[in-house]
Amino acid sequence: MTVTDQTILDALKNVIDPNTGRDVVSSKALKNLVVRAGEVAFDVELGYPAKSQVEGLRQALMAAVKTVAPTVNVSVNVTTHITAHAVQRGVQLLPGVKNILAVASGKGGVGKSTTAVNLALALAAEGARVGLLDADIYGPSIPMMMGISGRPESTDGQTMEPLENFGVQVMSIGFLIAPDEAMIWRGPMATQALDQLLRQTRWKDLDYLIVDMPPGTGDIQLTLAQKVPLTGAVVVTTPQDIALLDARKGIKMFEKVGVPILGIVENMAVHVCSNCGHVEHIFGADGGKKMASEYGMDYLGALPLKMQIRLQADSGQPTVVAEPDGEVAALYKAVARKVALAIAAKNKDFSSRFPAIKISKDT
Repeated sequence: MTVTDQTILDALKNVIDPNTGRDVVSSKALKNLVVRAGEVAFDVELGYPAKSQVEGLRQALMAAVKTVAPTVNVSVNVTTHITAHAVQRGVQLLPGVKNILAVASGKGGVGKSTTAVNLALALAAEGARVGLLDADIYGPSIPMMMGISGRPESTDGQTMEPLENFGVQVMSIGFLIAPDEAMIWRGPMATQALDQLLRQTRWKDLDYLIVDMPPGTGDIQLTLAQKVPLTGAVVVTTPQDIALLDARKGIKMFEKVGVPILGIVENMAVHVCSNCGHVEHIFGADGGKKMASEYGMDYLGALPLKMQIRLQADSGQPTVVAEPDGEVAALYKAVARKVALAIAAKNKDFSSRFPAIKISKDT
């Protein structure tokens, strides 16, 4: 049987990306196909981080080629290329950052910060370059959760270097004040401080910057949603009706300023007794799933109410790094993959490819 480019392409159409549900040919992930006597080589380029799945996909691609060309040598290179995607109209991208993702909730106490931290760590575990900005000026908790202390350094007196742990770049007002110091600031002061934290941090070539938003829909949240180049937002809620009521307000705020909602995470969805195994829906059942369906949004997943998640966050060893192969870490990683896929499906940002046009008067 003669092996041709078309023969190989037809075989590879049977390999479905488990995350996108599309084959690698029609999705245009296949690159640089070379078919020679006794050799087939090609690249597959993914638009999202998938370090844990690369080898499985590579083996599936090689097996597909072998079905039509069993004697050839097959060389497959699976890579990830994450690009900048479109943000709100009229807002410029942040230097050193491709995509900014807001993790938000309408009210406090729903586990938003814990979700943001584990989401950032899950993306980093899959091979992405990730940053985490603590946007809660009045109650910064990210330094404790990420197990980081100390003050940011400045090499030029104008910008700050982010602190880093577990492969994630981090910035928080908590690095600049004493742990027990209260931020008695009015809204404009807090907003200005947050803007400085965002723009005067020397983020280093990030694929994703996760912004842990403060709860609510007040001045700080609105300013962030209007002025920060957000690729999208993830809304965290519990199934409880009261939490869902406030989550709806957060959704409406993002809609009004043109920030797309990438999906809804239902936190504390179920409690399993550590002693007897009894399953109980303390805050109600499927409230987040129903809301996602009502608004036509993606339901990114449900996370349990579990003491270990709290203990790990309090100790500066979040679940994704404390138990990377555990059941809960797998849930966080599944949410992270869905978020990355939602971002990859958005329109790309091409603003950096066009030169600025300057008009000057003739003299």
